[in-house]
Amino acid sequence: MSVSDTTDWPTSALDAAATAFAALTCEPQPMVLDCTIFDPGRGLPTEAMPLPALRDWLLRHPDAYTARDEVWRELIRRARLDGPQWVVAAVGMALPALRQYAAQLSAVHGGDPADLDAEILTGFLTALRDRVDLARPAPYASLCKAAWRAGHHLLRQQREYLPVDDIEHVAAGPRIPRVPYGHPDLLIRRAVTLGILDPEDEQAYVDVRLGHRAIEPIAATTGASVDALRMRLSRIDSRIAEALADGLLTGTASPETRAQLRAQAAQRARLRAARATAAVRRVVVPVA
Repeated sequence: MSVSDTTDWPTSALDAAATAFAALTCEPQPMVLDCTIFDPGRGLPTEAMPLPALRDWLLRHPDAYTARDEVWRELIRRARLDGPQWVVAAVGMALPALRQYAAQLSAVHGGDPADLDAEILTGFLTALRDRVDLARPAPYASLCKAAWRAGHHLLRQQREYLPVDDIEHVAAGPRIPRVPYGHPDLLIRRAVTLGILDPEDEQAYVDVRLGHRAIEPIAATTGASVDALRMRLSRIDSRIAEALADGLLTGTASPETRAQLRAQAAQRARLRAARATAAVRRVVVPVA
């Protein structure tokens, strides 16, 4: 069975997700997760489990926090790296919670329930794609919190929305932009120009720190491990924070300071080149 076999596609986003998940996990080849990859001490069944069965197991063991975290770290990683089918799988695994949130919020929702379903799903997918940090505990709770907040934000918008004829008359007077004036990317560009941020790291830093994208796909693109990229970005954070405190990114840098920053950047480049050379030398070439 495929999704295209369904003649009447649901109008609710959550119902549509349920339909897609059912198509993905139906016999004769249901989508499975091999639980033998997890530590046996987590208490999970040591077998490859169809996703609906794994979801049922997690629901029957609500206190298995460590097992749930392990499963969801793997689901999130696959959703980010292994294709859209795993995005559908992650949504399907979370559907009981998402439906519960939709039911709770719809009790005070005056509009179309389909709008609420769509917002909840959008919040979940945004967190799944970019927001949840797999290095932190409780990734599933973070996903659920994002879904709930998205639905709650929709209700708050409906209560606070007030139509006006002319916003200029309602909000008269000068409107001063807040620091950093909406252009942190300009500070990052200046950091690259000064040698505080290496050009090779600029896009990854912008994607993760400014774009709030998940680090796993970025690491895969750069060829670095997730831990290595995370440590590299942390070091860049420290250099940028120090530069901001010294006024280098918002003021004028002296020629001496510029020369020192260039020397430090050159040293980092030499170290990176040396590590790359060492990695190549460690590759064992098979003898024909």
